[in-house]
Amino acid sequence: LIAWYVSQSDALLSLVFGNQIVFFGLIIAELALVFGLSWGLTRMTATMATGAFLLYAALNGVTMAFIFLVYTNESIASTFLVTAGTFGAISMYGYTTKRDLTSWGTYLFMALIGLILASLVNIFLQSSAIYWITTYAGVLIFVGLTA
Repeated sequence: LIAWYVSQSDALLSLVFGNQIVFFGLIIAELALVFGLSWGLTRMTATMATGAFLLYAALNGVTMAFIFLVYTNESIASTFLVTAGTFGAISMYGYTTKRDLTSWGTYLFMALIGLILASLVNIFLQSSAIYWITTYAGVLIFVGLTA
């Protein structure tokens, strides 16, 4: 919602993306919140953790507003629906089978490194076959890492 709101305001777009200091300041603030939440989550109260997470989500929305300028609303909506559907399906799989894919983590991480390397190689090869293989492999790898 915040990304869409920022993308609809010329003044906010100009402030965030027209000024490198503001943009990079927001990125640094996001990273600081991520590290702060990662390191201090166990020492925070639930209210503090919730507030920090909501602030992070808001900053993320501001810095991701450009997505609404690059892609159509239909493309964003269909991507959201496919992603939500995939997450829902894998959640139902985990819930109904009681299987935990945590033990696959090491293998999936190695597959992710391979995927990144294949994507980098394909920048130079420009192979549509490698592109589609890495696309589908990426979906499967991230579904496994998320589950």
